[in-house]
Amino acid sequence: MQSELGPRSDNVTPVAQTPKSLVSKLSKRGPHRVLRGDLALAGQPGVVYTPAEGFNLPAVAFAHDWLAGAANYAGTLEHLASWGIVVAAPSTERGPVPSHLGLAADLGTALDICTGVRLGPGRISVHPEHVAFAGHGMGAGVAVLAAAQKRRAKAVAALFPAPTAPSAVTAAAKVEAPGLILAGVKDVDSLNSDALALHDAWQGDSLLRVVDKGSSTGLVEGRRVLGFLGVGGAERRTQHVTRALLTGFLLRHLTDDKTYAAFSDADAHFPGTHPATREDPEDSDHAADPQDAAAHRAGAQVSQLLSH
Repeated sequence: MQSELGPRSDNVTPVAQTPKSLVSKLSKRGPHRVLRGDLALAGQPGVVYTPAEGFNLPAVAFAHDWLAGAANYAGTLEHLASWGIVVAAPSTERGPVPSHLGLAADLGTALDICTGVRLGPGRISVHPEHVAFAGHGMGAGVAVLAAAQKRRAKAVAALFPAPTAPSAVTAAAKVEAPGLILAGVKDVDSLNSDALALHDAWQGDSLLRVVDKGSSTGLVEGRRVLGFLGVGGAERRTQHVTRALLTGFLLRHLTDDKTYAAFSDADAHFPGTHPATREDPEDSDHAADPQDAAAHRAGAQVSQLLSH
């Protein structure tokens, strides 16, 4: 493991009970110091973020979007680790011709590394049954593919899912673990999004929430190759809401902490989100920019056609 990232906070926020206060709490950095390591030392290109210490910790393997990489989610991965969750993110299948099944296999390998060895200076370990898969865009579908293959996952988070080959929608019918599906209001019912279809196909319980004024590209940090297609950049608000919902969902299902029970409640209302409807993109206040939508759709379609 490498150097620590950021200071440790000794002021623990009091237990919050309402969805509003939970989002406010979890959108901020957690109480743990964070370490960053290189998965390549264990034979898997990628990164791992962990709390500075802790045994039998929960873990999640995170998959990146098309033409992105683990570095484009550093803030989100570090955020999860600050709340006590080990995060492993492969940096494979980053080119224009990715193998979605290959990245799904790498997610499983990343979890095997985390559960099979002591991390850091020997003061960090992962509970083999408290694991999950998550991903963004293409990686969201990849997380579903991985969960369908490895049934041990206790939760799956598909953030702004895009189509994959083979279809993540077909795979979702085999996923018994609880699912969180997030979609941007600008693209929830577009050709570029699998959110509604995944929700309909999911075998276990799934929650579909739409991020107000958010788009699928907003979660990515820093520069990415898709910039040349005119795809929009990072959205701070989308990142804050997504991090809060993802953190609460994982803590609820990987630690069984009743404090976060609202994150498994379909009727709970979280600020910055609303229930999905197929009319969302037609709302004039939330309509996507035509150039942005066309570029993003083209990118997803090229990714799907070229995948093998």
